Amino acid sequence: MKPNYYVAHPWHGLELGPKAPDELDVFIELTPQDTVKYEIDKASGFIRVDRPQKYSNRSPTLYGFIPRTFSGEASGKHCSDVVGRPDIIGDGDPIDICVLSVNPITHGNMILTVIPIGGLRMIDKGEADDKIVAVLKGDEVFGQIKDISEVPKALINKLHHYFLTYKLDPNSPSTGTVEITEVYDRAEAIKVIQFGIEDYIKKFVTV
Repeated sequence: MKPNYYVAHPWHGLELGPKAPDELDVFIELTPQDTVKYEIDKASGFIRVDRPQKYSNRSPTLYGFIPRTFSGEASGKHCSDVVGRPDIIGDGDPIDICVLSVNPITHGNMILTVIPIGGLRMIDKGEADDKIVAVLKGDEVFGQIKDISEVPKALINKLHHYFLTYKLDPNSPSTGTVEITEVYDRAEAIKVIQFGIEDYIKKFVTV
């Protein structure tokens, strides 16, 4: 195999894997240990400090995105159709993913192979911002889970609370812009990923 002398851009250069969307290679930006929110710099592909976490909330799971996906027209329309509200658009980012793993992974900037099991339908300022939930492939505790309904409710509640509050200023509660309309199953998660792939191809591949 010819060696790769160049670092691939995590969003555009990584492959989804041969079994996508049922099994995916994803890129992790953030871990539950991080007190700073890291995010991929879209132009360079390097990890950038997005913002310090001002308050006590931390991501309860590994957090990153699905390469070669994009929340665009098809993603926004699907969300709009499902919730019955017009004019929801995609947020213009790759599809986000939360990964459940029993073993502590203490740093981001890495690739994991995961299996989607569901997701949270999140809308932020009128933009679709889905959070796919997946399990680390081969994980001794979570690896046998096939659907989000099998995940302990307390963990889903933590994810729900984190995303509803991670941008919130507790001194100005009315500034919150995030809503989660539902927690959906694996079948719906696969649809959301497929729309993200479709949007990516339209945005970056189709000439």
